[in-house]
Amino acid sequence: MERLLPGVVRRVLGGGEPQPWWVPRRVLTVVSADVDTGAGVGAVWMVWRPGSAGAREYGQIVEWYDGQWRSVGGGSSEVGDPVDVEVIEVRVSAGSVSLTRRSDPPRSFETAPWITCAHVYLGRDVDHVLVGDRRFEVPEGRRFVVAWKGPQIRRMERPVIVALGRDGTELSRIGPLDSLDSHTWGRLRKELGEVGEGEGAGELG
Repeated sequence: MERLLPGVVRRVLGGGEPQPWWVPRRVLTVVSADVDTGAGVGAVWMVWRPGSAGAREYGQIVEWYDGQWRSVGGGSSEVGDPVDVEVIEVRVSAGSVSLTRRSDPPRSFETAPWITCAHVYLGRDVDHVLVGDRRFEVPEGRRFVVAWKGPQIRRMERPVIVALGRDGTELSRIGPLDSLDSHTWGRLRKELGEVGEGEGAGELG
């Protein structure tokens, strides 16, 4: 997997298709790739043998370090059931300490930045997404990977992620430590309120 990353990053930076032309999609499919040149980080989301019983998905992180894009690490898991979301869902897939730890001993592990990548799933009404100050258009498969870098002490936090409709209306958002998006929270609160009212009416009767 790591051998494929430099080529995928080069294609993304050049505005091309991230899928290696010489790798059949039935063997390996690059679902999405993200490169943030400003932050010097990127991520690649790949699925090994999609559709097979042994299919696995990988979230791999890269960082611009010492004059080149290098693999930082990543994570893998079994491919789950298709995700069907109303508006937006975010799943962190991998995280790693920055390679800059190598150049700042002896407390480099504690002080080096933390790099995270996440998989973002979108509903049908979403037109584009803001991740911090970055804008992402909705891809055909309605899912993409995003990478960011921040202080290691706050590595559990993510940038604010906002889903917007075609007219620019905010449909939902996920805060730095939220487990669910605002749209889902609102729906759950409404459903719980209706259940509570129904139970109260039953007791009064």
